[in-house]
This record gives sequence, structure tokens and C-alpha cells, in this order.
Amino acid sequence: MKTLDEQFETLQVEEVEPGIVVITLNRPERYNAMTNTMFVELERLAWGLETEDGCRVVILTGAGKAFCSGYDLADADDLPNLGALGMLDQQERAARSLTAIRSLRVPVIAAVNGPAAGGGLALALAADIRLAGPAAKFNAAFVRIGLSAGDLGTSWLLTRLIGPAKTSEICFTGRIVDATEAAELGLVNAVGADVLADSLALAEQIVANSPGGVQLSKRALQANLEVGSYAAAIELENRGQALLTRSPDMAEALNAFRDKRMPVFEGK
Repeated sequence: MKTLDEQFETLQVEEVEPGIVVITLNRPERYNAMTNTMFVELERLAWGLETEDGCRVVILTGAGKAFCSGYDLADADDLPNLGALGMLDQQERAARSLTAIRSLRVPVIAAVNGPAAGGGLALALAADIRLAGPAAKFNAAFVRIGLSAGDLGTSWLLTRLIGPAKTSEICFTGRIVDATEAAELGLVNAVGADVLADSLALAEQIVANSPGGVQLSKRALQANLEVGSYAAAIELENRGQALLTRSPDMAEALNAFRDKRMPVFEGK
């Protein structure tokens, strides 16, 4: 993948198995806190991976003891002095990076290895699937620094994951949610001793399926979070299925089933 040849200041990127790309936030000395450079690099990397046909699954994790501690407060001193338009530009730069991650056509797994606070929580929420290690913990830290939890998609995504009442409690208090509670709430799919290995095993299961089927499944799932009716959801699903029946991968899957073998998908 050509994108993997790019150099990044705040990220490490590696194709650990064919089709499986691991993105590691790489500022361990700052608990992988977000900076403007990281926002730019996440967006650039996401759009680069969009052009890589060989990319099938992305795993997002953090270096060292943290997943992501949110916006680096060492860079926040000037925020109150930016003015309305300057602050809007700053906010939109951050939002574009998370939107780019969430909009990747392939599944994104957040391997939450440690604290995910504020913008780090928002980044984990932008993934399609979240797996947690024992040290994972989450908090909507915005209210603790005088900001709103309505930031970087948190109010929209967290509400849809765990419901409005629990979201309100977590966002109004800024309290810590540990890995066990996160699993009970449905904030994470599972907790395991080795979250990166668990994420890789899950990615391997995904890669075993047809690329088109997985990608259109993701498109339908995300789009149907935003449509307003069952009828609209059915319409979207019908179109996706109709497209996939034209793919050679469906014929290959049926032939493999009849031949009692594993299918070999081409992703066309």
C-alpha cells in the first residue's frame, strides 16, 4: 500500500497482515493527546487509505499506556483568545479528522488499551467496533474544562450506543467508566487481556468475508442510523443487495458452499 510509505509525526501505520492496517497514535509521553498535527495526519491517512483497494480492516490503538487522552491541554492556552472564527476553524479541523476515520469504507476497530478521555472517547466512538483491554477507561471530560459534551460527535454517537439517560449521566458528571462497566453498557463489544490480539482475530474474521459485502454492510448500518423510517432503511438495504448480486464474489461464495471449500473473494 502506497499510503503506508508516508511519514507521520504523530502516527505509526503498519499492515500487520494482508488487508489489516494498524494505526497507532504515537505520542506516548503525552498519553497520545491530540494536536493539530495529529488531526491533519489522521485526515490525510484516512483519505489515503480510501484509495487502497488492499485495505480491508483498520485497527486503531494507542502507544504506551493510553488510547488517547483527548486534546493536548499544553496546546490549549491560546484557545480562549482565538476569536469566534478562529475557534470554529480549530473545531472543524478536529471534526474533519474524526469524520474521515468514521467515513472509511472499511470497518474500523478501536483497540482501546488504556484511557480514552474527551476527544479520545470521541475517536473511539467514531470506530465501528470497540474492544477494550483491562486498563481501558472512558470519560466525557469536556465538562471538567468548561466545555460541552456536544463535541466531535460524542453526543450523537454515545446516545445511540447506550441510550440518552446513561449518556446524560456520564456527560453531566464527567465520571470515569471502567472497562467492565463499558462492556455492560454496550459502549465496548468485549473486554480481553490482550486487546490488540483480540482486535486482530476479529479483523481476520472480517477479512474472510467478501469485501463488497462488508463495505456495503457498513454503509447500510451507518446510513440507517440517520434515516427517519423503516421504509427508508428497507430502500437502502434493497439497493445494496441488488448491487452485490452483480458481483463475482456472490457467485464464488455460492460455488464454494456447494464445493464445501472456503471462497476466494476478488473484491470486484
